[in-house]
Formats: sequence, C-alpha cells, structure tokens
Amino acid sequence: MELHKRSSSYCSSAPENYLVDMMNEIKIFSPATVANVACGFDVLGFCLDNVGDNMVIRKTEKKGISITNIEGFDLPYETELNVAGVSALAMYEVLDVDFGFEIEIYKNIKPGSGIGSSAASAVGSVFGMNELIGRPFNTTQLTEFAIKGEALASKCEHADNLAPALFGGFTLVKSVSPLKILEIPTPNELYATIIHPQIEIKTSEARAILPSKVALSDAIAQWANVGSLVHGLHTNDYNLIKESLHDGIVEPYRCKLIPHFKEIKESALNVGALGVGISGSGPSIFSLNKGLETANKVKDAMQNVYKNTGIEFDIHVSKINTDGIKIIG
Repeated sequence: MELHKRSSSYCSSAPENYLVDMMNEIKIFSPATVANVACGFDVLGFCLDNVGDNMVIRKTEKKGISITNIEGFDLPYETELNVAGVSALAMYEVLDVDFGFEIEIYKNIKPGSGIGSSAASAVGSVFGMNELIGRPFNTTQLTEFAIKGEALASKCEHADNLAPALFGGFTLVKSVSPLKILEIPTPNELYATIIHPQIEIKTSEARAILPSKVALSDAIAQWANVGSLVHGLHTNDYNLIKESLHDGIVEPYRCKLIPHFKEIKESALNVGALGVGISGSGPSIFSLNKGLETANKVKDAMQNVYKNTGIEFDIHVSKINTDGIKIIG
C-alpha cells in the first residue's frame, strides 16, 4: 500500500472531504527511535527497523476514543492518562464524525527505555486513525497531534522521537511552533547498535538535571557538530559523521544516571563504532556504525561490558528504518 506521507504543510482542522467508508480495522508496527543522536538535543532523531510496538486501531459505532487492550507492560486504560489516547483525542477533536475508535496496544518497547516508547504509542494511534478515514492528514499534521501525547510522558512538547517514527530515517525538528520537520538522507551502510540496561530513567527527571545555561564555547562546538553531522549524512561521509557524534552539553550530566556508560562507550569505539551516545534520556545507549559487521562487533563489545554487572539488558542491531511506521495487517 502506497502511503501519503511526504507533504509537510499544516492546517488546524480536517479537510471536509475526507473519506469515512474505508476499512474498519488496521494493525500497525510503530517503531522505536533514537532521539538527540549525540549532538542534536531535542532536534535530531532516527528510526529503528526491528524494534517496536504493534497496535490495532478500529472504528466503532460508539463515538469517542477508548483503549480496550494493553499487553506487555502495565499502562493506564484511561484515555486521558495514556499517551496513545491523548494523541488520538487531539486528532479526534478536529474530526466531525459519527463514530469512534478503539485502540489495542501490544507493547514491546519498555516504558522509560530511552528508545521512544511513549512516542511509538503516540504516533501509532493517530497514524492508524488517519488510515481508517482515508488519510486526510499529512505526516507533519500527525506529528502535531502526537506531540500532545508525548507531552504527557515528558512534561514538554518535543518531536525528536515522534518525527523519525512517522517520517522514517533521520529527521531534524526545525521548529515546534510552527512545526517543521526536515528529512535527512540515510547513508546505505549505516547501522545502529543499541543496548538497553533494564533500569528506568524517566524523561522528566532526566531533563530536570540539565543546566539552564551553558558556556558559549560549548554551544558553538555543539552547533558545529550538528551542522557537520547533517552534512555528513547528506554526503555519505562516514569520517565526518564520526567527527560529529559528540555531545558536550547533555551527555556529561545524563551519563551519570547510566551504569558503566563510559566503559560501554570506550569498548564500542575501540572496535570501530563511528560514535556512541545516550539514546533519548537513557538508559539505552546507541552507537552508529558503518556496516553490519562492525555493528555486530559493537554488540559483542557492549555485551562483554554488561554480562558480569548483574544488570539485565537487551541489545539490538538495526539498519536505519527509512520507511517509519507501517501497516502489517
């Protein structure tokens, strides 16, 4: 099925001619994402290929939004307390329909993992609803609705996890108000390795430890890294990507929340990773790598660091998902 995903204009209400006679139920895969990407705090993100949630969205005769099933993790069924429900309500409020929607969530991304658990729920509900009514909203508009759900989890409106899940690949959030998302090309040999220590770090708490002011010299270095990284992605310049994956502003504070972060980073770089950083607010740690062989070497190196720590962990190797969220049934 060809998806209408690339228009980026935004309007505040649904078009009058959207369709209501489409399919009644849809099953989707809503992918995990890595946000910040070292130097790009709150603006950069990329989409993972083999980690994500499954969700079922269906039209119902009863008006409104309801969450009818959640499996995997203990999350609230109350629509106003669930990120999928909140984003769905934001979209539903601009619709003029005589039916409602049910949401089922099959949660594979652990909440608080740092790989976009709340974002996957937030984008999944609005993407599925949009498909069921004939795609009246473009991808940027869907991101706008999903921000309302993400804000429930992180206590602020940001789109660095949401955008790559919907657009696929690498994205840069140019601005939130008005929302503008830039799609960045993905070099073909780029792979991610992600280790997720089984501890929880709440996004709101990880934001609270950050300084309100930074030194001008640190800011200048960070701006240079963001620009260089974007250029490296556009030009397939892996050496420039490697030079750019440095975070001197956020990582020094948040790394203290993640056991053995420095050992993980050193071990991954020693076997050829282009760069290593904290995924979102943590505790997951990502590396970007040129080629699957190096990505698997990094996986082994990360495992060797954590296997004797007594901390349980998951680890994934993923090609960058350039398609984003998708229909699976």
